[in-house]
Amino acid sequence: MADGHASMARGSLNPCQVVRKLAIAGIFRADSAELPGIWFMTFFSTAQNIARTSRGRSQGHLLPILAGGAIAVGAVAVVAYLLWPTWDTDGSSAPTRLPVSIGGTLFNVPTAAIRMKIQRHSGPQERVDLSFDFPSLEPPEAPKHVSADAVVEEAVQPIDRIFLSVAAHHDTLAPDMLVRTIYPRYLDQASTPAADGLALRAFRDGTPYGGEDLFVADTPNLTARCSRDGKTPGMCLSERRIDGADLTFRFPRDWLAQWRDVANAMDRLTVELHGPGG
Repeated sequence: MADGHASMARGSLNPCQVVRKLAIAGIFRADSAELPGIWFMTFFSTAQNIARTSRGRSQGHLLPILAGGAIAVGAVAVVAYLLWPTWDTDGSSAPTRLPVSIGGTLFNVPTAAIRMKIQRHSGPQERVDLSFDFPSLEPPEAPKHVSADAVVEEAVQPIDRIFLSVAAHHDTLAPDMLVRTIYPRYLDQASTPAADGLALRAFRDGTPYGGEDLFVADTPNLTARCSRDGKTPGMCLSERRIDGADLTFRFPRDWLAQWRDVANAMDRLTVELHGPGG
C-alpha cells in the first residue's frame, strides 16, 4: 500500500518537474562545495565597494573642513591685528638722562653722551666722560662699524665735538686757585692780545707746561690752557669746580677763533648738567 502511494507520488510528477528538481539539487550540491570561496569573493568585492564609497565621502567632507579651518585662521589673524598695540617701541631700554652723583654732587647726565658703556648707570660714580656735538651740543650719534681704511680716513677729519670729564676732586687745588697761584710761576711776563678780547700768555720752555699757552678772557669768562699745533692739532683744556666735582672741558685750539661761542657752550652744558647754581 505504501509502495503504491510512493508510486503514485512519483507518478504524479511529470518528467520536467523531475529534471528541474534534480538540477536544483545538483546546483546546491555544487554550491555547497564551493561556498567558502564564493563567500570570500563576495566579502572582498563588498569591502572594495565600501572603501571606494568611504573615500568619496571622506573627500567630500575634507573640503568643508579645510574651508572652515581657513576661515578660522583668517578670523584669528584679523582679531590679532585689531588688538595688537599700535604704539612704537623704543629700541633702547635706557632712559634719556641719568642722575649721577660725583663727589657728592648731583648731575643730570644725558645717557647718549656718556662715552664709556661701564659709566652708563645712575648713582654714585668717581668719574663720567662725556662728549657733545658742537655747536648743537647734542649727544653724538652711536658709532658705526667701519673698516680699517675708513678709520684712517676718519682720523684726519676735523674734530667737531667738545669733550667733558666730570670727576671728584678729593680736595685738590681748585682750578681758579691753580690759575692765580701756580700758573704765574711758569708764564712769560708779556701778555699778547689774541682774538677779539682774548689775551694770550705763553708758558716758558723747560717748565711743567712748556709748549703750551694760557688764554684768558672776561666777557664771557674763559680760561683755557692750550697745547700748540704740531704733528697733531693743538687742544685746549678748561676747568671749573662745582661743589665736590671738577668739570674739565677739552676742545680744539682752532676753535678759539670763535671763543665766545665756545665759552657760552661750556656755560650752557654746565647749567644743563647741574643747574643754574653751578
